[in-house]
Amino acid sequence: MGAERVARQTGATIVGSYESIRVMADLGVPTEQLMPVSGGERVQLSADVTVGVYPSIHSCIWTHTGFAQSDEVCSGDLGVIHQERLARLGERRDSRTALSDEVRDHLRAGQQGARGDRGALVYRFETPEGSLLYQDTCGHWTGVLRTLQSDVAILAAAGRGNVDGEPVQGSLAQFVAREVELLRPRRLILGHHDDWLPGVSVATDTTPIRTAVDQVSPETELVEMPYCAGLSVFESLRQRESDNSNVR
Repeated sequence: MGAERVARQTGATIVGSYESIRVMADLGVPTEQLMPVSGGERVQLSADVTVGVYPSIHSCIWTHTGFAQSDEVCSGDLGVIHQERLARLGERRDSRTALSDEVRDHLRAGQQGARGDRGALVYRFETPEGSLLYQDTCGHWTGVLRTLQSDVAILAAAGRGNVDGEPVQGSLAQFVAREVELLRPRRLILGHHDDWLPGVSVATDTTPIRTAVDQVSPETELVEMPYCAGLSVFESLRQRESDNSNVR
């Protein structure tokens, strides 16, 4: 929600899953500003910038009432059929008593039931300055992600990771480190890791993530950005690459 306002005010085209595009159409975004994708597309954004769209998968929100901290090890919940996952999700939603009535009413109004969006995608931008991978939830298909090595990766860091359709057996920090092993980015930026829904989410402690990433890819720079801050995502990467080469 909010993309429809950007589209309305700027005339921008919205690229997203078919479910996201349906929601945007229901909110009044003109058809000519909507571009549905499902994975496998390559979209021209400007004369020299393209974005590739790839299948991804949502984090395991059905395994827990609240989010675990990044160093907490989670296990079990393997082989759970989809109907039971949906039932658990409903139970988790009903048990979230820490939320205010206003927030609960807002979430209830936004529920789409069986039409809810679970079609996560991952995007890889190709620019003259380098490649950038963007992921918005903690899940991946290993066979897909290992083909998307990028100069910079923006990775989600919240909740319980989903690896090839099953909950990660380990911690969030280990999950992010595993993704870094597959992607080998020179710069890592974390996303979706603030306390955005108090009573459910947590402010993710990034220290265990930094430690886990350093162990598997010490050459990767983890950048933490405060609110309302800007970052030139490719700035100084070429110099870092040259410096590391000289050290070796």
